[in-house]
Amino acid sequence: MKILLASQSPRRKELLVSLGFDFEVVKIDCEEILPENIEIENAAAYLSELKANAFRKLEQDEVLITADTVVAIDNQILGKPKDQADAQKMLRTLSGKTHQVYTGISIKTLNKTITETDVADVEFDEISEEEIDFYIKNYKPFDKAGSYGIQEWLGMAKIKKMSGSFYTIMGLPTHLVYKILKEI
Repeated sequence: MKILLASQSPRRKELLVSLGFDFEVVKIDCEEILPENIEIENAAAYLSELKANAFRKLEQDEVLITADTVVAIDNQILGKPKDQADAQKMLRTLSGKTHQVYTGISIKTLNKTITETDVADVEFDEISEEEIDFYIKNYKPFDKAGSYGIQEWLGMAKIKKMSGSFYTIMGLPTHLVYKILKEI
């Protein structure tokens, strides 16, 4: 079985290596646009499956893994920030509150696609303007949903409580990936 990981995320690559799988990284060009009335809890799975379906036809021995992570608070999705001001706004929104992180995965073979979503709740302490500026300047979270990475300084210094998988928040629900790949 040849595993193909369709992600440029260094975190997803690192997690898949840590699970003990050999794989090849592939690129998918896909415009990630959500339908207007999609329910937030379905958004990550929708985007993950959209990417999987945009990939070329698989060979008999290939397995494709796609993933997408969505951060949501107060019935609003926080995607990747467009710029520094957008990142600051997102982090102010998350400060002192609990939000949800949804990561959807799709594992596709020649004959079927399995898509699942895992969710985790994350509660932040209050984050000062100085801390927001420090984090953005030093960690440049412009490739991260919600403008933060749990494995970085902000996650270490400001996450008060979480419920759910650390790895789901990091961007790959490793327990689901492992389970599905073992079944295949």
